[in-house]
Amino acid sequence: MLINFSLLLVDIQTMVSTMILFLQMIALLHIKDSLSDSVCRMGYFPCGNLTICLPRAFHCDGIKDCENGADEDYCGDNNGWANMFDEVHGKANEVLEPQECCLSLFPDICECKDTELECVEANLEAVPYVSSNVTLLSLKGNKIRTLPDNTFMSYKVLTKLFLQHNCLRNISQKAFFGLYQLQKLYLSNNCIMYLQQGVFSHLHDLRWLILDENPIVKITQELFTGLESLFFLSMINNSLEALPQKLCAQMPFINWMDFEDNNIGTLNNSSFATCDELTVLFLRGNQIRLVTENIFSSLRSLAEIDLSNNLITEVPLSSFKELKHLQKLNLSCNPLSLHTEQFETLPHLQSLALEKIEIPTISTRMFQPMKNLSHIYFKKFRYCSYAPHVRVCTPLTDGISSFENLLANTVLRVFVWVIACITCFGNIFVIGMRSFIPSENKTHTMSIKILCCADCLMGVYLFFIGVFDVKYRGQYKKYALLWMESLQCRSLGFLAMLSTEVSVLLLTYLTLEKYLAIVFPFSNIRPGKRQTLLTLMTIWVIGFIIAVIPFWNEDFFGNYYGKNGVCFPLYPDQTEEAGGKGYSLGIFLVFSDAVCWIPVFLLKILSLFRVEIPGTITSWIVIFILPINSALNPILYTLTTSFFKEKLKQMLQRQRKRSIFRSERKSLSTSLVWTEDPLSQHSSLKLGFLHKLSSGETVIKTT
Repeated sequence: MLINFSLLLVDIQTMVSTMILFLQMIALLHIKDSLSDSVCRMGYFPCGNLTICLPRAFHCDGIKDCENGADEDYCGDNNGWANMFDEVHGKANEVLEPQECCLSLFPDICECKDTELECVEANLEAVPYVSSNVTLLSLKGNKIRTLPDNTFMSYKVLTKLFLQHNCLRNISQKAFFGLYQLQKLYLSNNCIMYLQQGVFSHLHDLRWLILDENPIVKITQELFTGLESLFFLSMINNSLEALPQKLCAQMPFINWMDFEDNNIGTLNNSSFATCDELTVLFLRGNQIRLVTENIFSSLRSLAEIDLSNNLITEVPLSSFKELKHLQKLNLSCNPLSLHTEQFETLPHLQSLALEKIEIPTISTRMFQPMKNLSHIYFKKFRYCSYAPHVRVCTPLTDGISSFENLLANTVLRVFVWVIACITCFGNIFVIGMRSFIPSENKTHTMSIKILCCADCLMGVYLFFIGVFDVKYRGQYKKYALLWMESLQCRSLGFLAMLSTEVSVLLLTYLTLEKYLAIVFPFSNIRPGKRQTLLTLMTIWVIGFIIAVIPFWNEDFFGNYYGKNGVCFPLYPDQTEEAGGKGYSLGIFLVFSDAVCWIPVFLLKILSLFRVEIPGTITSWIVIFILPINSALNPILYTLTTSFFKEKLKQMLQRQRKRSIFRSERKSLSTSLVWTEDPLSQHSSLKLGFLHKLSSGETVIKTT
């Protein structure tokens, strides 16, 4: 009886501790997070020039929530050149009705409309003779290999010339002489390796020069002599290794430069010295390793710059200091180290791309100076927590959480409650049944009940994940950073770690106990009640120490339990501190973990080899796989055992007998009442008759 009372006391203490923790967590839910308000609160955006602020989830959702419709504007990332181009050329030219041909001379294979001539894929080997009043000449997809001198001399009013896909190799220095009114020249997808100096000297009105997809190795400043009106230059996918000094000296009004996918390795400090009107600069996909200080300081009109897919390791803080009109900056796919003050000089920036860049020192301070930032692109979803004031942040989810919700999809939101209920109530039911049904092996029963207590903590953990998901529904990213760094999140992570480790150690102990009982059935090496109680206490202490160690030194472990929205350190990332990474590796590669949780084991192995792990896997493991032991242990160790089923059967039989006995007793008492009534009446009559007879009264018997 004393042992039963002590076991019951242990059960009560465990349940009381769990309830105290539950109440503490409920109380923490009512503590308001402190946020610094600006014009609109974090996670909200203004309705244009109105004072109304809406949640970020309302941006471009297809519903006009602002009276002026501002929430449905800028749905695409049109910052930078695209936005400025729309402002300058916002009204498209009206579509004109097809007109008859106004050219008197042109090949029959070509198509003519008004003064425009299309000779596309006509197998032409030379520029054809056409009327001199032609204004547009398209020779795309032919077999023209050379352009001799004065080829276009007679076409004085030609404004657009298309020569793509001809495998042009040789262009004479005087090939374009006489084209004084030419505005657009397309030479892309050819075989041009070298352009002679002065080849464009007569193109005084040229606006667009497209030299994409050519094996051009070198260009010089003198090449652009005469291009005083040029504002668009594109040289994508060539073989350029360097840019000339004072690139814009001959092109004072150049507005757009695109040198994507070349072999440019260095940027000369004087290359952009005279590019005062340059608005867009694309240097994507080159071999640039170094960005020197003040290299872009002369580009005071620059609105967009793309330096992605290079080999840049560091960008000096003063590189963009003078770019007061910069709206769009792309630094993605570089082995870049970013400083906390990296973007302090860019208050007008609206779009920032940092994809595939690890940011170990990331903080909200890094993005606070960019008050106008509306679009930001990260490598990891959790980085979005540090820029809560932007409208659009990608990636949109890490598989666990989304921009709006702590749990990303409906299935997770529903089943977190279902599995929490199964885990909690299943284990509580087993604890109750084990307490009221006597067992011959009391030490084993005690171990099972303690195991249920540990598993029940996993259900409590899932319950609170569901509670916080409801609390932050629709506005999670507004509070995401505060949540992951909060005491609540760390407490839940601690609770989940304590539950999993204690459960694993208890399962290992129970397995060892069964092994000894089967292999050595007649030995005396089985643990007694005192040894079992001591072992169970030791297991809880070990589990507690394992779960609490990450709190000892935050500099060494970092925010160990706050790496994701569900507060469970399932796999590390490259920004995690070495201590936390090593500790996580040691915990989740324990042999018992490998046996009990094969998916977790495989996940740790993959993360060890830096395999990119989809975040969705984490959410399914945390919600479905990790708690599966906690949910199934009551069934495996109690509900399906022959002893428990026999005891339950006996208890039900006793209950049935008691109910039968009670019903029979009730019916018997009812029948006795009915049979006793006539006798009592007859006795009363008999007594009355005798009384009358003794008093001398006449008694008349009637029949």
